[in-house]
Amino acid sequence: MKESPERLRERLRQEELKRNMGANLGGAANRGNAGGLVDLVNSLGWKGFGILILLLIVVVVLVRLF
Repeated sequence: MKESPERLRERLRQEELKRNMGANLGGAANRGNAGGLVDLVNSLGWKGFGILILLLIVVVVLVRLF
């Protein structure tokens, strides 16, 4: 069965992200400025997104304490 153009684009984008893991953070920052939250989360991966969430929680706790 032939892939739709949207699925093909998404599959190729995901493969490129997997091949180019080192530049994902820089790409995420740039896509975060020009793209959506989904692109930011996808480019960071689950580990990067988890670290981002933990960092946000720590910042909120520190702001509340001081």
